[in-house]
Amino acid sequence: MNPRLLALFPLTAVALAVGIALTGCGGDDVVAEPTPVAPTVKTVEFTETPVSTATADMIKTYTKSVAKVTMTDGSVKEYPLAYNTLFSLKDKVANNPHPAGQAYDHKMNPLMDPFGKPVVMETPDANSLLNVDGNLWLVTHLEYDWLLSDKSEATGRVPTGMLLSGISQDKTSGKLTVASQKPLDFSSVNGTWINCFGSQTNWNTHLGSEEDYDLQQNPLSESTSTTDGIKAMTELYFNGFPTANPYHYGWIPEVTVAKDGSSKIVKHYAMGRGTWEMAKVMPDSRTAYLGDDGTHGLMTMFVADKEKDLSAGTLYAAKWNQTSDANGGVANLTWVKLGKSTNAEIKAIIDGGASFDKIFSYVASTKDAAGNPTCEAGYTRVRSGSTSDECLKVNAGMEKAAAFLETRRYAALLGATTEFTKMEGIAVNAKDKKVYMAISAIRDSMTSMAGEPADHIKLKKLSAGATYTIDLASGQKTINGGESIASDYVGAKMYVETDLLGKDITADAVGNTADVTKVANTDNVFFSEKMRTLFIGEDSGMHVNNYVWAYNVDTKKLVRILSSTAGAENTGLQVVDDMNGFAYIMSNNQHLGDLPSKVPANLKTELGTKINVFDAPVGYIGGLPAIK
Repeated sequence: MNPRLLALFPLTAVALAVGIALTGCGGDDVVAEPTPVAPTVKTVEFTETPVSTATADMIKTYTKSVAKVTMTDGSVKEYPLAYNTLFSLKDKVANNPHPAGQAYDHKMNPLMDPFGKPVVMETPDANSLLNVDGNLWLVTHLEYDWLLSDKSEATGRVPTGMLLSGISQDKTSGKLTVASQKPLDFSSVNGTWINCFGSQTNWNTHLGSEEDYDLQQNPLSESTSTTDGIKAMTELYFNGFPTANPYHYGWIPEVTVAKDGSSKIVKHYAMGRGTWEMAKVMPDSRTAYLGDDGTHGLMTMFVADKEKDLSAGTLYAAKWNQTSDANGGVANLTWVKLGKSTNAEIKAIIDGGASFDKIFSYVASTKDAAGNPTCEAGYTRVRSGSTSDECLKVNAGMEKAAAFLETRRYAALLGATTEFTKMEGIAVNAKDKKVYMAISAIRDSMTSMAGEPADHIKLKKLSAGATYTIDLASGQKTINGGESIASDYVGAKMYVETDLLGKDITADAVGNTADVTKVANTDNVFFSEKMRTLFIGEDSGMHVNNYVWAYNVDTKKLVRILSSTAGAENTGLQVVDDMNGFAYIMSNNQHLGDLPSKVPANLKTELGTKINVFDAPVGYIGGLPAIK
């Protein structure tokens, strides 16, 4: 037995009962001694890491928390936690000849900046620590380039990617180290774009994301960033040819890793296209929820035709039916069917020359006699992805292309809600049939904006955001046809538990503009079934130091368990309850030193001189035994 586990089992709990031999007429039959039952984990509690106040603490990522593990036999053991860095993105790791954060072209040649230095991304994001037939592999996202390698000026987007690291585990201490590392090759799927958060599937693969703000705009409107995105992929990734197709990006990629470290990558076109933060599969291995980041976003649900196969299925979008505007709001959710398709079918539409103007007819919005925005007859006014109005109609026979290539716009046309803001991480509580969804900030389209086409969501602005709970149900039907939805995990009600609502404040002495006793700008979320705990990572411009929190869903206790380097975002959150006798809370940092605007000038200068933005770590909180 692992020595960390032995500490959990006192001898009194495993003492053997004395067998009593029952004899008859001199018989010698013996009753077998009962098999001892080892105690298991009953509860896990965490002590709190204090708010960072000293400069020496503000410039580093650390934890001072202790995990208190109570067993079913009443015994208690305390485990001090520690933050461990596996590698930083500036490092050359194991057998990787390039910095871990290196960007590559389609031939896997390293990209160089205008100064002749490697383009190194400082933004590690999602982690999936996979046990593949006894071998440990870590998939890590590289989200985007924040600074040029001379750390002096901003640059445009570059092709991003993912890393695959072979992981060694010390069998005694549980310490993880990197044994090998290589970038994943996305050339078979036309490269990849802005890999944000991700998740591990029920069948031990990694689900990524493409949060492609740059490639979602209407090319016929005056406001567009599509040109810059296409230019970056064309010139930097494809070296000038072919011209990048925006419809090749904005998908959920799945990475399958074999025991020997070989990998297979597919993009799931059947799951729809958006600015995806992540996708999370439910316990049925068929239903998945997708988080659409940005303004005027939507909530989608995908129900696969088969278990553990996301290549074909039906796509739905939620409608928010508000019943209260208090405490982040309460709403009943109903669902609009967008369409049913397969990866192969949608890829064929893309490769066949799909374009925005083939899918939609588009005219500019006008104003009626009262000065209200309107569209000419035959067109519907929508807002999807920006605060600009669009007057659209789907061209004949292009409904499927609209549903899967222009998912947000098509959902708005069919009456679904496209008013969510900053939709981030998603987690599932299987026992209670609940989904947790991060809304980093309640603002703009989630308030009641003048002239909105629909205005389903009418909430009070809360810049600090909230982590919402979604109750799941079976027996649900669509509202645009009354079809039964073939899932027992359909969102039915959405609300915020009291302790998961952020709180805006007037700037304090160090520049915090959100209450430091509450989560601000919730981003990554992960639920541990064994610990009955929702872990939350912040991406906040409202806390000078962002935190990782632990929220016990039974006791309703919210505890700060990790403090990150000032300005840094917490990313890559994944909780592994049992990996060969140890538990891990994976956690990274990105864009270190990106300080909130209200930080006093003297403190900003002091912190800035002591923080190296390229020390962006990929790491984990360790010290926990396996939670079984």
